Amino acid sequence: MNKISRLTAALVLGGLLTCSVQAADDKAEAKASSSSRAAATVNGVAIPKSMVDNIVADQKGIEDTPELRQAILDDLISRELLLQEAKRKGLDKDKKTAMQMALMRDTVLINAFIQDYVRANPISDAQLKKKYDELVAMNSGTEYKARHILVKTEGEAKAIIESLKKGEKFEELAKKSEDPGSKDKGGDLGWSPASTYVPPFAEALTKLAKGKTSEAPVKTDFGWHVIQLEDTRPIEQPPFDAVKPQLQQAVSKDNVDKLLADLKKKAKITN
Repeated sequence: MNKISRLTAALVLGGLLTCSVQAADDKAEAKASSSSRAAATVNGVAIPKSMVDNIVADQKGIEDTPELRQAILDDLISRELLLQEAKRKGLDKDKKTAMQMALMRDTVLINAFIQDYVRANPISDAQLKKKYDELVAMNSGTEYKARHILVKTEGEAKAIIESLKKGEKFEELAKKSEDPGSKDKGGDLGWSPASTYVPPFAEALTKLAKGKTSEAPVKTDFGWHVIQLEDTRPIEQPPFDAVKPQLQQAVSKDNVDKLLADLKKKAKITN
């Protein structure tokens, strides 16, 4: 699917709906003025050029081209045709539909308020750095490079441990594993923090020394494991600048959550 096709699909499913308040204003304005200001008319209903302009302006990082504008206009025409048919069938009078339309309009208004709040409360680099430090602290620790062999019974696991003691290769014995994701890779699980694994597995893994294999089978809900620890390393944190956009989103969400908590505290709410 090419870039324009992906974009138009996204516009039909979501982007056009988020513009509904402005679109309604634009459409009313278009009806009150001459059709020369319209990008197109559908059965006498004008689709204003300003509506296309507004949607183009919302497409961040996408070049404003005639092809983009035509794709957006085609979607607006399709939307208008479907809207007219829905009204012709009287679906706009249906109580459930009317409630959903009201909720959609409320959602657009709420989003507009949140965007206005975010614009009015710019986030400083100091706030971003504080959030970065918090996340680094939460995700600091050790990564483990491990292998495992998963079998159905404790007896099978014990037999594998005995075979390893006799000098058989872990990678060869891993072919018997019930884990399809690692059995063909010698049981390799790659690098992960211990928290990635279920507690019994994580506990056994963190007690192993580098290069050692569990001396007893480890039971989890998946079965019985034989675990080998190859290496450990401190968890590498991404540099601050590399995650700045994600930090911006996280701090914005924190700020909006705090705003909502403050509004709830001040409000009179009864259930």
